[in-house]
Amino acid sequence: MAQKKIGFLSFGHWTPSPQSQTRSAADVLLQSIELAEAAEALGADGAYYRVHHFARQLSSPFPLLAAVGARTKRIEIGTGVIDMRYENPLYMAEAASAADFIAGERLQLGISRGSPEQVIDGWRYFGFQPLEGESDADMGRRHTETLLELLKGKGFAQPNPRPMFPNPPGLLRLEPLSEGLRDRLWWGAGSNATAVWAAKLGMNLQSSTLKDDETGEPFHIQQAKQIRAYREAWKEAGHTREPRVSVSRSIFALVNDMDRAYFGRSGEGSDSIGFISEKTRAIFGRSYAAEPEVLVKQLAEDEAIAEADTLLLTVPNQLGVAYNAHVMEAILTQVAPALGWR
Repeated sequence: MAQKKIGFLSFGHWTPSPQSQTRSAADVLLQSIELAEAAEALGADGAYYRVHHFARQLSSPFPLLAAVGARTKRIEIGTGVIDMRYENPLYMAEAASAADFIAGERLQLGISRGSPEQVIDGWRYFGFQPLEGESDADMGRRHTETLLELLKGKGFAQPNPRPMFPNPPGLLRLEPLSEGLRDRLWWGAGSNATAVWAAKLGMNLQSSTLKDDETGEPFHIQQAKQIRAYREAWKEAGHTREPRVSVSRSIFALVNDMDRAYFGRSGEGSDSIGFISEKTRAIFGRSYAAEPEVLVKQLAEDEAIAEADTLLLTVPNQLGVAYNAHVMEAILTQVAPALGWR
């Protein structure tokens, strides 16, 4: 297998339970920053965070991304993913650009239509409504297309003839605006069709641990086919740069008694099937939990990981920074080199 960028993906769960190391929103935010620092010190390549609304999880990404950017020097900082149904693209372009500049232009912004939610039509409470004849998924993609256009940096707003401060000539654009961020947008695709759509628009691809079950084949084979369809569509679109593709996985190397206590019986050896909506049958990829030498053999057979250039390790953030750093270190030192990822 080719070398890969390896990072972590945290959902940022918190609960008041005494068993949790993240018992409040403050805990999970501060530990998210600390985990990024620890990952950078270990030589990992990315710190990524999931975004959910109306839940005891990470929600407002840009203050966190900016803080991580200010406290780290090298590691990529990203999201996986921001639900675009909830986003004002103009405000988002400004906030994302500001966070990107604070991070030294290391932001890798994962966005998508979103996933099943805690509340019914939660985007309504944020002031958004689909247009007539438009679904909420269509609305999310429309917000995305607006964001992509804004990040091109072209002026579009008519200047005030009597402004408080002098204006440059012509129509005005948003400020600040990170012009390089446009190439560091990723689309979280749940189907082959949305992966192809993302390729046509020139976005990188994020593929998670679940996707629409479109063929009945094992998850990693379906995901590999999705990635190949994306790359073919990218080529046909004539983009000049090489796209990036990430996949996420739950992978735990059992190297001590604590690992075995937590995950010794959780290595789900097969995929599972479920419904993420009334009409959408989804396939969920298996988890991996085994001794390093066993993991090497299992992961070598994962076709989708082989196709991707970036692997995001989903971490059990409620177990605390020190343990999650241990989880990453075990993969980086005892698994990745044997697979040629390092």
